[in-house]
Amino acid sequence: MSTGVVRDEVDEFGPEPEERPDLILVVDDDQDIAGFVEFNLKVHGYDVIRAKDGEDALEIMQDNRPDLAVVDWMMPRMDGVELTRRLRAEPLTSALPVIMLTAKSMTVDKVVGLTAGVDDYLVKPFDTAELLARVTSTLRRNKEFREVSPLTGLPGNARVRREIADRMKAGGEYSVGYIDIDRFKSVNDVYGFDRGDEFITALARSLHKAVTSVGPPSIFVGHIGGDDFVFICHPDQVLPLTKKSVTDFEQAADQLYDASDAERGYIEVPDRRGNKNRAALVTLSIGVAQATVEGRMFTDPRVVIAVASEMKKVAKSQPGSYVAIDRRRSPADPDE
Repeated sequence: MSTGVVRDEVDEFGPEPEERPDLILVVDDDQDIAGFVEFNLKVHGYDVIRAKDGEDALEIMQDNRPDLAVVDWMMPRMDGVELTRRLRAEPLTSALPVIMLTAKSMTVDKVVGLTAGVDDYLVKPFDTAELLARVTSTLRRNKEFREVSPLTGLPGNARVRREIADRMKAGGEYSVGYIDIDRFKSVNDVYGFDRGDEFITALARSLHKAVTSVGPPSIFVGHIGGDDFVFICHPDQVLPLTKKSVTDFEQAADQLYDASDAERGYIEVPDRRGNKNRAALVTLSIGVAQATVEGRMFTDPRVVIAVASEMKKVAKSQPGSYVAIDRRRSPADPDE
């Protein structure tokens, strides 16, 4: 496989993100507490910026995008609750997680903060262990939430890459499958994106049913956007998983078409000149890359993704739903 193919296919998932420390904004008019929080967060690898009150924090965030804010409740000019309300009202900061520092432990006070959009609390006095535990867990929850597809609830690109990397480190055999819906654009053009979303969620449900049917070992399923999905499993699970997914999805898809279109086996898609072209009903194209002792082993998640994507193109060249599995050996193999 040429280097050019790998480079082109990797672009579908985007470049590997550069790791950087999480940036935490500490907002507190008490410089002793702010200094204590800043010192302990920096010691444990976080980057920290400080603000003395809510208004100062809003100004700082015009030029900085923190990953989390640790905010005191009681401050001059603008307190923590009002700051949180302002953050939630702005599109660029609406998802910023907020931990509130407070001496108030009454339930009614916590309800006020939660209503404003606070994610967690630290009641003064607190120790370093509790501070770090709440920061770590809040950041983790927020990252997991951002990586989940809002349409299907399945993990997205970053989580897919990590899962492949974890399988590589484990050293065992595994397969990575790349799925998309053939002629999905025709469905969107004729029925609209709402109906198109129903086809996508139908595929997600079909994959879930197939995973349950196949059983252990654990199978990972991700949704990388649009009508594209990824599964990661043991090579022995590929055929039963894909067979079950295809059968279930095609049955579900038939029910999503208008009855007249489903009965005649195609939909009519108007072109720019008003002519109607026939488009066959949707099917699935599935490309599979395999890391096996007899075949090839990989050292870069991007290469695995590229091979699976290349095989998906092979599958698309075949009629109907099709699974194309890469069975080539590593270039170093004398039989290659």
